[in-house]
Amino acid sequence: MKIKSAQLAAFALCLLSTSAFAQQGGTEAEKAACSPDVKKLCTAVIDQGDLAILSCLQQNREKISKACNQVLIEHGQ
Repeated sequence: MKIKSAQLAAFALCLLSTSAFAQQGGTEAEKAACSPDVKKLCTAVIDQGDLAILSCLQQNREKISKACNQVLIEHGQ
């Protein structure tokens, strides 16, 4: 159940990034890029909503994967 929550949180993070992106949804590759980082670094805030997850990833920028960092950059974060 926790893994599914982390995947949904990563997907929600992608949806928050830009309004245009929210309309089209995140790609599987983008979700896959950030899910491990959310599970590893942001488990404590998963239940606090998408902005908390985004903030967590930003605060841990030096620890997140290059792939997840690229997703954030591509969506203006």
